[in-house]
Amino acid sequence: MRSNYVFTSESVSEGHPDKVSDQISDAIVDLFLSKDPEARVACETLTTTQLVVLAGEIRCKGVYENGEWAEGALEEIEATVRNVVKKIGYAQDGFHWENLEFINRLHGQSAHIAQGVDAAGNKDEGAGDQGIMFGFACDETPDLMPATLDYSHKILHRLAEDRHSGAAPFLEPDAKSQVTLRFENGVPVAAAAVVVSTQHAPGYDKGEKEAELKAYVKKVVTELLPEGFVTAETVFHINPTGSFEIGGPDGDAGLTGRKIIVDTYGGASPHGGGAFSGKDPTKVDRSAAYVTRYLAKNVVAAGLAKRCTIQVSYAIGVSAPLSLYVDTHGTAADGIDDAALEAAITKVSADKLGGLTPRGIRVGLGLNKPIYGPTAAYGHFGRQPEGDLFPWERTDLADALKAAL
Repeated sequence: MRSNYVFTSESVSEGHPDKVSDQISDAIVDLFLSKDPEARVACETLTTTQLVVLAGEIRCKGVYENGEWAEGALEEIEATVRNVVKKIGYAQDGFHWENLEFINRLHGQSAHIAQGVDAAGNKDEGAGDQGIMFGFACDETPDLMPATLDYSHKILHRLAEDRHSGAAPFLEPDAKSQVTLRFENGVPVAAAAVVVSTQHAPGYDKGEKEAELKAYVKKVVTELLPEGFVTAETVFHINPTGSFEIGGPDGDAGLTGRKIIVDTYGGASPHGGGAFSGKDPTKVDRSAAYVTRYLAKNVVAAGLAKRCTIQVSYAIGVSAPLSLYVDTHGTAADGIDDAALEAAITKVSADKLGGLTPRGIRVGLGLNKPIYGPTAAYGHFGRQPEGDLFPWERTDLADALKAAL
């Protein structure tokens, strides 16, 4: 690993058109799981000027059975979609929660997919698709996340909080951030550059109002980054294109699953390629990515390594993973071998989760619950576990992993 370098990650706000789509898709997942914990959902969302379109495959007791919608189900789906848009804060001429056009093209799950995924007789529940999934953790922040992504998320989250509270009334929902940090001896020490583009009220692209917006953003960045990171040499680009009044789905179409690097590790780790939002937890694109984060985070939390990447792979309809790979990037503690870590993870996963099968992951982490809405903006990882939310962020396997080595 290089010791001295600069690295960059980006984030997007809850009002970014792709994130609007992610939040709608996950709200549909939560709605169906609240009705049926064994619901099957694959919901894609398109957002554009005054339009939201849902498409995908579902199966849900009491909502959609035998090709028929239950009474009131379609109205509840539409209300869920509009409430998401309203909560984000879109009441603009080009995208308004109350009068946007809504089209629902959800339909029943393929019987051929169902027969491979569902448990039957002596056959355990199989993976919902083939694929590779990665989990990652590092000791750059208290949340064991890459620092560049962690700060990018936090900047936008603060902007959204201030917008909702009225502390920054000139802000509108759509925004992007990008943080470039300088690393010395593998440790982040300073901000080389920060980019923030935020949708704004009319007039905040010139004169005193523009200066007010830029001063506010610089103040937020300085408060959120560690003391001393922002220096006279830090380069700021705040709304570098000039005006940013037209934004969100009115400014650019949004689709579910187009921000997978924002959702995970900001480019600091490999990504298997599958998106998370809109998918129920039988889809290993989602659940296996969560469990590998859980395991990698516990490896780092246990002091077994400073950085840890874990990969698993699956075949559609097959329950057991095809492979498990661990890489600590040369940062493992003295006497710790990556192959030994693989064996320890296999043992601890079997003991604590019932294995890395789709059912073992879902049951072990408690994923068959309506917990996905909060994941759809500001990252699926590096969040604080609370109640049923973000169970993959717990560090309750650290002692078991140490004992297994």
